[in-house]
Amino acid sequence: MPRLVLTVIGDDRAGLVKALAEVVTAHGGNWEHSQMAELAGKFAGIVVVAIPAERGDDFVAALRDLEGLMEVSVHPGAEAEAGAREGWQPLTIDLLGNDHPGIVNEVTGVLTRHGLSIDTIATETRDAPMAGGRLFEAHVVALVPPTADPVALRADLEELATELLVELAVE
Repeated sequence: MPRLVLTVIGDDRAGLVKALAEVVTAHGGNWEHSQMAELAGKFAGIVVVAIPAERGDDFVAALRDLEGLMEVSVHPGAEAEAGAREGWQPLTIDLLGNDHPGIVNEVTGVLTRHGLSIDTIATETRDAPMAGGRLFEAHVVALVPPTADPVALRADLEELATELLVELAVE
């Protein structure tokens, strides 16, 4: 079955995921993977579904019936190339510090310079309980290619943590 990547967003309210799941099920599809969350009063996410090829057009048309409830964009999924990420190792990065513009840009800049690919990233800001202000927190899982220099990568991340005045844990 072809895999489709759906991006969804709508005003946060009960029943959004159920409405989408009903359309997937009605077209013989399988909900394979998703990441969804409430963000700033909106409910947004990405969903990977497998839909029988002969039902794909009807499925996409049925998604249009969800307009008014949520916006859904459909993108064809790519088949994973065998061995494309062979030897790549996961690296987990947890970051916590005072919030200020540019943190994600700086961290991802280091990862990009070392050839890492982000598998997942979750970020949030929250009130600092004792000091006032806002805290920024990030949890990143990146894939490290076999050609990367782990010592240089760690040194660059530690230098960045010092520059940004954040706590950084790398595993």
